[in-house]
Amino acid sequence: QVQMVESGGGLVQAGGSLRLSCTASGLTFDAKTMGWFRQAPGKEREGVACITRSGASTFYADSVKGQFTLSRDNDKNTLYLQMNSPKPEDTAMSYCAAGRTACAYCDGPRLMGSNNYWGQGTQVTVSS
Repeated sequence: QVQMVESGGGLVQAGGSLRLSCTASGLTFDAKTMGWFRQAPGKEREGVACITRSGASTFYADSVKGQFTLSRDNDKNTLYLQMNSPKPEDTAMSYCAAGRTACAYCDGPRLMGSNNYWGQGTQVTVSS
């Protein structure tokens, strides 16, 4: 059974930093393209960043480029999103996702594929 568990969310002041983690089990982590998404109240879910299987390539939404860093530790089956200098508009429920099949790929910051695996989400709130 695949499980993906996000952690590290919470309340942070604008200009601070926060690191989100996503630990996966029940899948071959290093064979999975991974992505991070977020959804703010009243808005559609958006792709924040995406990373290839080896971690050699990462792709970011323009809104977070230069501030957020997506990385992975394949030995620990864990994906990380380092959020530096977040802004109030970064307040959202954040989710990690793993590509279910080898056909999953990064379309810029958005992980694409059928029936991808999802975590339950972790809330990020940035105060001004």
